[in-house]
Amino acid sequence: MVFWFWVGVTILAVPPIAIGLGLAVLYLYLRWKYLGFLVRIFQEKPLFVVPKGVPTDDAEHAAFPAADGLTLRGCYLRATAPGPRRGVVLFGLEFGSDRWACRGYCDGLLAAGYDVFCYEPRNQGDSDRDPAYEPLQWVTDKDVADMRAALAYLRSRPDADPAGVGVFGVSKGGSTAFLAAAAEPGIRCLATDGAYATYTTMVPYMKRWIGIYSQRHRLQQVLPGWFYGLVGLTGVKKVARNRGVTYPSVEKAAGKLCRPVLMIHGEADAYIKPEMGRALFDRVRGPKEWWAVPKAKHNQAHQAAGDEYHARVVAFFDQHLGATAGAG
Repeated sequence: MVFWFWVGVTILAVPPIAIGLGLAVLYLYLRWKYLGFLVRIFQEKPLFVVPKGVPTDDAEHAAFPAADGLTLRGCYLRATAPGPRRGVVLFGLEFGSDRWACRGYCDGLLAAGYDVFCYEPRNQGDSDRDPAYEPLQWVTDKDVADMRAALAYLRSRPDADPAGVGVFGVSKGGSTAFLAAAAEPGIRCLATDGAYATYTTMVPYMKRWIGIYSQRHRLQQVLPGWFYGLVGLTGVKKVARNRGVTYPSVEKAAGKLCRPVLMIHGEADAYIKPEMGRALFDRVRGPKEWWAVPKAKHNQAHQAAGDEYHARVVAFFDQHLGATAGAG
């Protein structure tokens, strides 16, 4: 009690040097006491049921190499609309889904004249397994490398669009797309549904679970968000070391983007709350559009909005990728 009384007084009192010292001591204390909880929570997988798709005969099956030699698999779906192709859209899957699940999100694009390519990252669907890698819902450097390998495959095709491609990603696939777009100038525009980042998702959750493990609510109220982030990032780095990966910053990637972005989010998303998605959206510098879908839960905006969902997605790609935007 004496320790916490001293820390509380230090934070609420005046001298900046005393505040800095108090925060440093508090950081070390929280790291010692709660880091194990944070590491465990960070590695918990979501409980919702991930949808799977049904294979279709009209798909072209594809296999292509990842950067480290694994074979990744996907399906290339050709536009069902008559006339010339309007563009090519790479689809990024949600965590744990398979390549055929893209149909529910992309049928509108196919009917509007876009080809869609959906791939399965390593350890997902029929793609090769990396025995040294156990994927979580958080984006790693391996996920980004696999999406960039999918982009390289699209560039290598005889029917590649020299003007570039659009990307449409759902949940983890959308988060991965932010990172790939920051490194790939060939991505002309980006649409996401339920995308999230590590920092802007982690800090609100940390505030909640620290409130469960600690009853010192007065102290929790005065701690700034960046302080929670500092403790959280320490835990993330520990998880990364243990798993042999890195967790790149989706926020930093979003801050580099000056290309058009459409972010869709469910207003009833209890897993990635709308304010978490909005915090990522606010970092995008280029032309951007935010659409919160009423009553939609995580990854269920297309079910809640129906035809309007497909119309919005098609309108976005028509404006920034399709023939009307000069893609040819």
